[in-house]
Amino acid sequence: MIKKRVLTSILSIAVLAGCASTAPAPAPKPAPMANAMADADAAVKAGRTDQAYSILKAATVAHPTDKSPWLRMSQLRFDDKNYGEAIVAGLQAIERDPDDMLAYSLVAVSGLRVSSKALGDLTQKNGFSGSVRSEAQDLATLLHTKLGGPIVPVKRDEKPRAAGIRAAAPAAVPAIKCSGPFCGLN
Repeated sequence: MIKKRVLTSILSIAVLAGCASTAPAPAPKPAPMANAMADADAAVKAGRTDQAYSILKAATVAHPTDKSPWLRMSQLRFDDKNYGEAIVAGLQAIERDPDDMLAYSLVAVSGLRVSSKALGDLTQKNGFSGSVRSEAQDLATLLHTKLGGPIVPVKRDEKPRAAGIRAAAPAAVPAIKCSGPFCGLN
């Protein structure tokens, strides 16, 4: 009988000990964004852009609603001529702040540089003809119209003008027949 009571008491204590738990330690607070940005800037100044990018990437996890690390990552990738990643990071910054004009500029210029390189590669490989060529010309006309610059058409027999020499601007920009993925830029 005493064995039963001792055994029952030990089992009860073991069950109660299993139920008792200590409060979990509070999760460490993430470092303030200012610290992450300062660390990233220091890494950039030291020439370690990959380390700066890693610091900023960690800051995006710690501060998911802050646009600052995304904007800085976009700028870093743009400066490194990694335009694809600059676009992705810039779009993340825009998602967090739709009014950020720097983010829009980084995305737009990065996209134009990617397009320019692709068109240049196509031209070198003699693959720039037909509908691709006409769509690119339509896009160039649209960009010139939106940016307010003159459009200087180049005839097939004529060589492009030297840099710095500009032809007179046409009196009026012709209407653009828009067909393709860039129609929404109007």
